[in-house]
Amino acid sequence: MNFHPHIHAILLGGGLTSDNQWKDNGESFFLPVQIISKVFRGKYLEELKKLWEASKLVFHGTAEKFRNHYAFRELLDACYGTEWVPYCKKTFHGAQSVIKYLGKYTHRIAVSNHRIIRVDEETVTFSVKDYRNEGKWKDLTLSGVEFIRRFLMHVPPKGFVRIRHYGLLCSRSKNKKLTLCRNLLGCKKYLSRLKNKEMPEVLELLYGINICVCKVCGGRMGKPQLKIPQRC
Repeated sequence: MNFHPHIHAILLGGGLTSDNQWKDNGESFFLPVQIISKVFRGKYLEELKKLWEASKLVFHGTAEKFRNHYAFRELLDACYGTEWVPYCKKTFHGAQSVIKYLGKYTHRIAVSNHRIIRVDEETVTFSVKDYRNEGKWKDLTLSGVEFIRRFLMHVPPKGFVRIRHYGLLCSRSKNKKLTLCRNLLGCKKYLSRLKNKEMPEVLELLYGINICVCKVCGGRMGKPQLKIPQRC
């Protein structure tokens, strides 16, 4: 649970032209990693410089020296001279893999209950992945105060928006634009399978997930009344 702020971004492999025609690059990955590296480095450091000039950066501990203009300038120069390595991954294999990958970041807490092994008056012991040892699981014991400190670093500030949508997925245009894209890509037949179906039926049809059956005991639950919105 170390502090590790970062951003996950899913980018479309194509888009609409000015005359509303779909355009993509086929099977090729359309964003060269080398180009992303330079652009991301430039944008990030430019914004960092603006924050420093506006006195919006706070420096503590070993970073205290960067209050000085010359020290901060040397830091920027060193960062510009370093090759940045953004991690880019090719397209997901269907919506299910997207949900599985991002769901653990957007809809889970820092540490789930089943990972907590024992708690006493002084310490908390829980299981963690040791990425220095091929990602094998091991037990880690921390003081109660340190455990809470690390946990609270993963609690977003009040009003913080964890998920944002842009482009074709933004709220203002997604209803119209996504329908157009699906039609251009020949998705009418696929979408017709979902028409007039309730959400539990959609989940079972697409992903084989029956939310009306308990995963623990196998008992059946009442059928939730959740309708899928009709946009096509």
